[in-house]
Amino acid sequence: MKLYYSPAACSLSPHIVAREAGIPIELVKVDLKAHTLADGTDYTTVNPKGSVPLLELDDGDRLSEGPAIVQYLADRNPAAGLAPAAGTMARYRLQEWLNFITSELHKQYSPLFDTAVPAEYRDAVRSRLAKRFDWLSTRLAQQDYLTGAQFSVADAYLFTVLSWNRWVGLDTARWPVLEAYVARVAARPKVQEALKAEGLAK
Repeated sequence: MKLYYSPAACSLSPHIVAREAGIPIELVKVDLKAHTLADGTDYTTVNPKGSVPLLELDDGDRLSEGPAIVQYLADRNPAAGLAPAAGTMARYRLQEWLNFITSELHKQYSPLFDTAVPAEYRDAVRSRLAKRFDWLSTRLAQQDYLTGAQFSVADAYLFTVLSWNRWVGLDTARWPVLEAYVARVAARPKVQEALKAEGLAK
């Protein structure tokens, strides 16, 4: 399988999941500004959406959107315990987390990366994120990971999103629970492997 990615982008989430699941993947780097691959290929000919991540299966089929990809990877190796069995309430709780991260966190960061966005709007986004961080802190103060004691695909996604705080100048000192959570996930051996492979850690 091939994973089309860009360093530190949301594609880090399925990259982590693949390593945690012990699934070998070929990493294909995408220049998101130019929408090209290393060999000059127009990436939109591979993924018309122009976004990462994109998972290309061995049979040539392609799957996009991070929450879908991480669940597919988790289901390829259920023994890794990265997602509850499909059809169970626990699985729906996992999907609840994935949707929350997608809609309430992930998309909120886009204007923070865009210097053309007015400062007032970016301040409003930071305020919205702060409220979400307050709530997340109350949940993670009670357990190590989002769904309890077990690391899941949702944690790979949340870790990836929270890692963007340093890139957008969002100080998280007032949320020590979140900082401890990020450090806990970052310390996982497979997470370190993914970070090093993307040039994000030494």
